Amino acid sequence: MLAEQTRGVRARPPMKWVITGAAGFIGCNTVAALRRDGEDVVGIDDLSRPGTGRNLAWLDQLTGGGWTFERCDVRDSAEVERVLSAHRDADAVLHLAAQVAVTTSIREPRRDFEINALGTLNVCEAARRHTPGALLINASTNKVYGTRDRNIELVDGRWWDVAAPAGVDESAPLEFHSPYACSKGAGEQYVLDYARTFGVRSVSLRQSCIYGLRQFGIEDQGWIAWLMTAAIAGLPFTIYGDGRQVRDALFVDDLVALYRACAASPDRVSGMAINVGGGPSNALSVIDLVAHLEERLGRLLHYERADARPGDQRFFVADTTLASRVLDWKPTVSLETGLDRLQDWLETHVNEVLEAVGAADRAATR
Repeated sequence: MLAEQTRGVRARPPMKWVITGAAGFIGCNTVAALRRDGEDVVGIDDLSRPGTGRNLAWLDQLTGGGWTFERCDVRDSAEVERVLSAHRDADAVLHLAAQVAVTTSIREPRRDFEINALGTLNVCEAARRHTPGALLINASTNKVYGTRDRNIELVDGRWWDVAAPAGVDESAPLEFHSPYACSKGAGEQYVLDYARTFGVRSVSLRQSCIYGLRQFGIEDQGWIAWLMTAAIAGLPFTIYGDGRQVRDALFVDDLVALYRACAASPDRVSGMAINVGGGPSNALSVIDLVAHLEERLGRLLHYERADARPGDQRFFVADTTLASRVLDWKPTVSLETGLDRLQDWLETHVNEVLEAVGAADRAATR
């Protein structure tokens, strides 16, 4: 499917990519896809997130070590400058490194700011100084749109924005309702302004719910992978709020295809903020996923209920019309296919995932 979306894009010499957060879930999938097609990849990661060390080992085994890895924290401007100055011939700088959980941003707002806002500024400045020919691709978030509660109604048992049947488009106002949204939104504005002020070719992608293989989901982030992991392992989990919250899910292969489409058309996307998600046809609620897993596993799942968490959106589905029009991109992996692929992978790797996220002891005593 990835090959289908990038057909015609690869009729050129190999590109050189610098990827921050390269050992994370999205990062390792991107590195693997690029290396399979012979692209030159330089990866940056501080390996602080659970599972990143395992992803790095997997990449080295998969690629035979045929890429460059630098252990680097994006909060360290000198280190970011050092890495990018050594790769001035980069064609694309893909910025994925981030603090990724709303709940963590509420507990540690300063750390969240330093990673997401300051870290992104460091990447922008290093790209401006050292990789002037590269497209800077920033992974932003749907959280920049806030909670969007004005037109939310229950439709067929799920929350839906009745004023946006095709989803939320890029004209929607930005409303930052958590420290995470503030830090990611600030980083995005730097990325976009570096195109306006300094002429750095850059694009910011407002990503919705991304899921797929090698996702070490936890309760605070990566909810599809976490609920599926807990269900397979027989662990109890918590549903926050009423469980009718809706997200559009995008399989990671389709996201990687969009990154590559952006890199192939840098002048077309420079200075733009673009929504990225599965759209209405790939939307599901928390209780939809629970019902799906109960049917697939043939048993009831055990979970608790708790109040909704601060900053949670009852509804977000991305309108991806702009991405389709500008880049001729659309999701190709259906929700049913993607969930099946993730479940098949997790059933084989559940012990590895539980160990990585620190839930192995809970599983052992279930």
